[in-house]
Amino acid sequence: MDLINRSAIVVRPGQPFLNWLQRVDPTSAHLTLDDLRRQPTIYLLPECDNEEQALEFLREISSEIFEEQLIGWYRVPSVWPSQRDLTTFRMWLRPVFIHEVDLCDDPVEHDEL
Repeated sequence: MDLINRSAIVVRPGQPFLNWLQRVDPTSAHLTLDDLRRQPTIYLLPECDNEEQALEFLREISSEIFEEQLIGWYRVPSVWPSQRDLTTFRMWLRPVFIHEVDLCDDPVEHDEL
């Protein structure tokens, strides 16, 4: 096992996210919070010694992650919340900070999105 020089956050939608989605997309009325949280997204961050450091980095990129989460569920930016700062991010999405341990022998590969 190797430690890698990254930290990570797992991002899962919260109740405000579900409420918004069901309001803007009538086909989402049957979805539950468990449905939205079934396959969370994991974002790698620079290595952080504590949650405060991770939050500081998250403050810089929260809008980008927020938009990625929104577009994953509804692709009409005109109905996205206009406030996408860290405070709103933390109300709508539930980030959990984790440290990573690499259990693979294969090298990490990078692909452009």
